[in-house]
Amino acid sequence: MDATAFFPLHEVHAGRDIGGREAAVSLDDVRRYETGTGGSASSLRLDDGTDVAPALLFHSEVYRSLAWYLPNVIGNLHARQEWELFAPLVVGQAVRTRSTVVERYRKRGRNYIVNEVLVTDEAGRWLQRSRTHQSFLIEDGAGQVVVDREREKRPERRFEIGEGPGEALAPLVRPITIAMCEAFSGPDKNYHTDREMAQALGFPDIVVQGMLSICFVSELMSHTFGYGWHVGGKMDLRLVNVVWVEDVISTCAKLRETIPEGAKQRALVDVWCEKADGTKTLVGTASALV
Repeated sequence: MDATAFFPLHEVHAGRDIGGREAAVSLDDVRRYETGTGGSASSLRLDDGTDVAPALLFHSEVYRSLAWYLPNVIGNLHARQEWELFAPLVVGQAVRTRSTVVERYRKRGRNYIVNEVLVTDEAGRWLQRSRTHQSFLIEDGAGQVVVDREREKRPERRFEIGEGPGEALAPLVRPITIAMCEAFSGPDKNYHTDREMAQALGFPDIVVQGMLSICFVSELMSHTFGYGWHVGGKMDLRLVNVVWVEDVISTCAKLRETIPEGAKQRALVDVWCEKADGTKTLVGTASALV
């Protein structure tokens, strides 16, 4: 018996191949990334003169096909993101991507699907690997607001991070505009760019794509650690509250410790994003080689 016979038709299961594509690291993509994130890309350059692209240039590769989504998309949320970087993306480089469902689980009244994306060069060398945890309501929430603005004010939505000793890194502060959302999550209309579509999925306003905050973390780490981020960066981040359009987001970090890793050291960092009123929207850890 093969997998297609074992699983029901259209079942989203661990091991399901979602496909991939061949792509190129282009200057147009870099410029669009900069418009979407509201900041300048990495200014790193390799010894051969080629420019290093933003590490998360292919941030939404996982969403090119939604064949891994569960049928009930009302109120679905990006819950957690893991990322590992092994080699820099360089402008002009040809790459290949592949997307696979690697896990499915249930937690606190939601179903979770985990999609792993590999980005390799033409020879098959791993450049980076990411795992996206997307959560879905178990019950149908059609016709109701399933996540409102008051949710983040509940006591259980408060998260403590960044307390205690450690060197604070310079924060990255960005106001989130509709133009940024359109560049980052467009060009097609969706609940990250259009209020009516957001309301149809159970949200009161445009939901800023979770990957944007994750790109902010990557930008902060790249500016701080340079090449060591692009060849050895790691992130494990949880998106704990929704970012709405026109929120002002501060991306913060605190260096906790540095530990030996071969001939280098690994800098371990607590990272978080917060709104102007201190509401945490993302919490987690990141690290880079130094």
